[in-house]
This record gives sequence, structure tokens and C-alpha cells, in this order.
Amino acid sequence: MTLRSVLGLGVMAGLLLLSACTTRSISNSGYGGNNAFYAGELSEYDVLGIDRGGGFSEADIQKAAIQHQPITMRRGNSILLIQSGALMADPAMASAMEKYFTVSSFSGIPIKNDAGPDRAGRPAPVPYSQLFRMAAAKGGYDTVIVYWGMLESATEGAATKAISWVPIIGGIVPDETQHMRIRLLMAVIDVRTGQWETYSPEPIDDEALSNRHGRAASDQRQIMELKTKAYKAAADAIALRYVR
Repeated sequence: MTLRSVLGLGVMAGLLLLSACTTRSISNSGYGGNNAFYAGELSEYDVLGIDRGGGFSEADIQKAAIQHQPITMRRGNSILLIQSGALMADPAMASAMEKYFTVSSFSGIPIKNDAGPDRAGRPAPVPYSQLFRMAAAKGGYDTVIVYWGMLESATEGAATKAISWVPIIGGIVPDETQHMRIRLLMAVIDVRTGQWETYSPEPIDDEALSNRHGRAASDQRQIMELKTKAYKAAADAIALRYVR
């Protein structure tokens, strides 16, 4: 795990945790980001088992660095696939992963009341890192893969033709040509050891012409095409990096 990966994870999750009216998650990708069931993103710290309260010492850090072993997978291994913010992983992602693995999806909707015990004294939910690993262990899965995704639009300057990438704001697109790209971040977690690595594929972009009346339909077609391409590339990359 590199510092660059950590920073990339934090930036991705931070952007996705903004209001749905300013940033469109792949789990809230309807035109205008109007999924009534969307409740935000998973916390990357809890998913990876990092204590945000700093309940660890320098010795713990050194020990973790020494004990870390590269994650490996075998073709056909069973994986628990989780899309942050969604009840189930997108079918296109599950299909892409099934080329290499046996796949089952699990809820990626955030758990509420994770700050501490409630007034009745009931404990806060366990961290996602333990929850997902326990669910995977009981189901006979070898690996947990959690992924986050973000959609961005771009404006094209009339004078310079330079493209400036910005988060999608609601359903508003600046001109008749909609430039869009998708960015993914994958967390690969070994069920037995709890060790993890992250991987961020290269962003995939596209452009599509639309008019005012057909913009919503064009927007959704473009998103589906981007997701399909990005998910296939991500699955291929995961297999290339980890399958031995």
C-alpha cells in the first residue's frame, strides 16, 4: 500500500461524501442524482479496518508493515463484491468479475449510528472490515472486493477547446456535447488475514451529443456505456494483478 493509494482513497471517498446535488456517485447515477434510496458512501477507514481514533502505536505500524504479505487469488476463487452506497453491485460489474471469479454481492449501504452506543445501551455496529470478513467467512468466500466510483462531466472552452473536468452538478450539462468520465477505486481484502490493497484503474471517458429534450436519455446511455467499459477494465486489471 503506497502513500499515493492512501491519498487517492481519501480524496475519492471525500468527494463522494459531499451532497448528492454536487457530486454523482455510481450508486446515485440517475439523471440529476435522484435515487431516493441512496444514503451516502461507506467509510473507507472502517472498510479497511483503520482506527480513526488513533488506537495504535508506532510499534503497531512497524509490526503491520513487517507482517504484510502480497494478496494473491486463484481463478475461480469466491469473492464477496460490494459497491459502496448500493444495495447490490451493478450487474455489469458482477458480470465482468464472473469472467474470473465466483461472485456474490453484498450490501454496500452505510450503517447508521456508527458513532457509539445508543441511548438504550446497544453497541454501535461493528466496523465494516469485520462485518464483511465475517459475512464472507461464513459464506465460504476467499476475498472481499469493495469499490467506489465517481462520475465527472467536463466543459469545453469555446476559444481554447481545453477540457476542464468538474464534478457533475445535478443534471445540468454545460453544452450540447457532454463529456463524461468515470473513476473507480477498488479495495481488495483477504478474508483470512484482513490484509488489503487498493487499486485505481485509469479513468475512462466518453462524449455524446444531445439536445435539451433528449439529454436525460443520452446521459443514462452514456453512463451505462462508461460503466460497462470501466467495470470490464477493472475486472481484467484485478485478475492481472492478483490471480496466480
